[in-house]
Amino acid sequence: MSSNLHPMLNVAVKAARAAGALINRAALDVEAVRVSVKQTNDFVTEVDQAAEAVIIETLLTAYPGHGILAEESGSEHGAKDSEFIWIIDPLDGTTNFIHGFPFYCVSIALSVRGKIEQAVVYDPTRNDIYSASKGRGSYVNDRRLRVAKRTRLQECLISTGFPYRPGDKLKSYLNMLGEVMSQCAGVRRPGAAALDLAYVATGNSDGFFEVGLKPWDVAAGSLLVTEAGGLIGNFTGEADFMDQGECLAANPRIYGQLVATLEKYSKFAGAGDKAAVRQSLQDSDAEAGTREDTDGNETPAPARAEKTTLKARRIKPVPARDGGTPEDAPF
Repeated sequence: MSSNLHPMLNVAVKAARAAGALINRAALDVEAVRVSVKQTNDFVTEVDQAAEAVIIETLLTAYPGHGILAEESGSEHGAKDSEFIWIIDPLDGTTNFIHGFPFYCVSIALSVRGKIEQAVVYDPTRNDIYSASKGRGSYVNDRRLRVAKRTRLQECLISTGFPYRPGDKLKSYLNMLGEVMSQCAGVRRPGAAALDLAYVATGNSDGFFEVGLKPWDVAAGSLLVTEAGGLIGNFTGEADFMDQGECLAANPRIYGQLVATLEKYSKFAGAGDKAAVRQSLQDSDAEAGTREDTDGNETPAPARAEKTTLKARRIKPVPARDGGTPEDAPF
């Protein structure tokens, strides 16, 4: 981190480290951690709640007049009408944490009159503090961060997050993922958006995209990216993305190339783009035997009437080789 930290950023770092200490202690015996389910595949643990409590206590002790927006407790703490709002994800990557998969973090951002001005993402497994103050650059520990310099998407490593809740538009996402995979050097799905964005800021990945994210997932990471020279917005390239459920981040050249690929999948895409996506989904559904309804949920496609022809009746089964499946069998 830079030597002259903003006082508010100092407090955020203190809060993140206190939460990280709780998380690291719990990680020593993760089997003993109590887990409950908020909704299908969406978990919360006693560690999330304890980490959030210590963050809120630390922040409000220093700034009792500030507001709070936290993943587990919403805005029930802090001042309700403050222009200063701390946006908190106490443990981003809970599913990774409860499996002992070491990719999760603490995320804390300060919004001032709707703009992110301070950000901390703390990786407790590696003891790395990623921090940024608006106009002062991004750092990991004492090292200044810059986004990667690659200019061709085909050379890039791109990270993403998979849909995991019932009702998520899986089919549409898979089409989107397929396009990106065919255009870049590799796709990764680490599982904690705040840390994914920190990795874009460090240049460890060249870009990141995901749908369905909340402000606490992306608030701190967004400032890390922009202060490291990157761009972040929705799939059409608009910068005002925080509450829109679409997030795309990369260095400026790669950002433009990813927008060109992803913008037709945006909820803000033009009618022509949306129609093209719907048509491609229907084409793939016709092959797969499923279709998406208007909400993006998969339903079985209507069965096609089987046409029985004389030619079809005359086809003899192909003998199986070595007792296995016939060579021309469909499966």
